[in-house]
Amino acid sequence: MPRYRFVPEQSKVWIEARTAFHPIAASADGLVGHIDVVVDQGRLDLDGVPAGRLSLDVTRLSSGNRLEDREMQRRIDARRYPTIDGVLTAMEPAGDDDCCYRMSGTITFRGVTRSYNDVMTVQVADPRTLCLEGGSRFDIRDFGMEPPRIVLMKVEPEVDLRVEIVARCTAAEIAAVAGTRGDAGTTTTVGD
Repeated sequence: MPRYRFVPEQSKVWIEARTAFHPIAASADGLVGHIDVVVDQGRLDLDGVPAGRLSLDVTRLSSGNRLEDREMQRRIDARRYPTIDGVLTAMEPAGDDDCCYRMSGTITFRGVTRSYNDVMTVQVADPRTLCLEGGSRFDIRDFGMEPPRIVLMKVEPEVDLRVEIVARCTAAEIAAVAGTRGDAGTTTTVGD
């Protein structure tokens, strides 16, 4: 199965928490990881078992406010838990839209692993490039983290997370998979 590797500078995460006064937003690029899936004639072929991993260095998260960032890093305990990690364990179509998929897997944050599933869009930009986008809401208390208090603002425990990921595969990997399947249709137009 071809491995589509995330392009870190084009793969981003946005996190938004709420307070009584205003939202607190942080973002980061640098998502690293991969998704293993077959693309056949511009569509995902889920006959194989798609798999994947992602990781974010939490020190990359920035709100643009040094006070908020420092408190966020302290609460996350970034020295002890330097990454947020995800593992994709299942993927299935979600409804009639060819681009929507229910993704299932685990998220590990602050040393606590929880199972989640949510819908993402996966667009086949070309035979070598996938664009993934989705979001979810998490309660940070599920990961052993109490909502922080920044100055006089208490942060709500639920945070919204959104990702946009660009993943690329090499032409050689696509050709190797096409060769084992006996169909060279997508490999003739793909170059390195």
